[in-house]
Amino acid sequence: MARIPHVIAGEKVMDAARTQAVFNPATGEAQHELSIASAETVEQAIAAAAAALPAWRSTSLTKRADVFFNLRQLLKQRTPELAAIVTSEHGKVLSDAAGEIARGLENVEFAAGLLHLLKGERDEQVSTGVDVHSVKQPVGVVAAITPFNFPVMVPLWMIASAIACGNTVVLKPSERDPSASVFIADLFREAGLPDGVLNVVHGDKVADDTLLDSPAVKAVSFVGSTPIAKYIYERAAANGKRVQALGGAKNHMIVMPDADLDMSADAAVSAAYGSAGERCMAVSVVVAVGEIGDVLVAKIKERMEKLVIGDGTDPASEMGPLITAEARDRVESYVAGAAAEGATVVVDGREAKFEGDGFFTGVSLIDHVQTGSKVYRDEIFGPVLAVVRVDTYDEGVTLINEHQFGNGTAIFTRDGGLARQFEFEVEAGMVGINVPIPVPVGSFSFGGWKDSLFGDSHIYGPESIHFYTRSKVITTRWPNPDQSKVDLGFPSNS
Repeated sequence: MARIPHVIAGEKVMDAARTQAVFNPATGEAQHELSIASAETVEQAIAAAAAALPAWRSTSLTKRADVFFNLRQLLKQRTPELAAIVTSEHGKVLSDAAGEIARGLENVEFAAGLLHLLKGERDEQVSTGVDVHSVKQPVGVVAAITPFNFPVMVPLWMIASAIACGNTVVLKPSERDPSASVFIADLFREAGLPDGVLNVVHGDKVADDTLLDSPAVKAVSFVGSTPIAKYIYERAAANGKRVQALGGAKNHMIVMPDADLDMSADAAVSAAYGSAGERCMAVSVVVAVGEIGDVLVAKIKERMEKLVIGDGTDPASEMGPLITAEARDRVESYVAGAAAEGATVVVDGREAKFEGDGFFTGVSLIDHVQTGSKVYRDEIFGPVLAVVRVDTYDEGVTLINEHQFGNGTAIFTRDGGLARQFEFEVEAGMVGINVPIPVPVGSFSFGGWKDSLFGDSHIYGPESIHFYTRSKVITTRWPNPDQSKVDLGFPSNS
């Protein structure tokens, strides 16, 4: 099997001490061997990023922008190749993989506007002969630790803005589907990015902790589960680093009695089962308000029966496998225990049959879910949709606001006044009005509330520019040409 390397200062590097297999989820077969980084290898990558920092920080903004314009074209031209890599290691269908790349491109396009984004501010004559201006400067070496579920999009959420702002980066992708990050690093180099500005290391907790503890790393970006996000946040913050750590989710979709139920059912199915539910913005809970529950559940079930599940390379497939056998077994354990917690299993995905040894499961629909149950509380991260029934809108909003997660949420209604009220009242970072997955476009920022975010900075967009830069304020006074003596203090008539 081919071994997937690290990328350090533009060179492909192998770490022979430890390796692990990278699987094709559709077949269950090991297809690559991954070099797992030792602490020494990670330190080598950090040193390469630190060495590249002075020159990259001094690079003109127009030359930086050129890299992103070039990268945009390369990503568009090579989307089919990159999508195939994603499908082979993640399992998602090719259309989902291509869609992920398109959403990542938004962040590249945003970063290409860095000449505008990095502008400071200026006040003239704040005191007699005194001007004040501010500049945005890079924080330094940045660590980007990314999850398996979006091996292109999430790295581009981080590294595009970080590099545009003049930082250098050590990217540590998920060891489950690492090849996309190596491909991205190669594209950046082809686009004109100097060696050492973007480095890629593969690893586990050893690599994470080395990044979190290194005094050379000044900022850490993370997306993953809530327990790990909390760990990343606490350890990085304890070491004096700037940190943004995005955690888990349990996204609710309220369906009001006046909603278009066909539209709502379509949205629920695509948002719950797309990419096998392995999305932090997937709809996990449908909240059916009033008497619509039976009709809505029937419409969702009808659509589920038409879903085509299979190898992501098959154009007919609408959903692929889960990332690992362990992930599949964990997801199915929630379905197995649902009835004992008082719920009704309308569709049991465990009953679906698949040929071969791939990590497939069917889609599941669980009705009459109780809010105290594990199916309701936990982030399942798989193709399982729970339905909770409530009598009123107020009950539905209370459910969302009392849940530990506050990533994304949605409401389906024809009532504009109620939609506005929901936008005002609901406690979540991203809200959809008749939009089931309200991931912001690249010119806004992504992030949740409560246990979905540790730190105060959302990711990509305008907040990323603030996160990856430090503001410096300069106060300037020059003597008038006819002044014979310079007063170093503010004048008395200021």
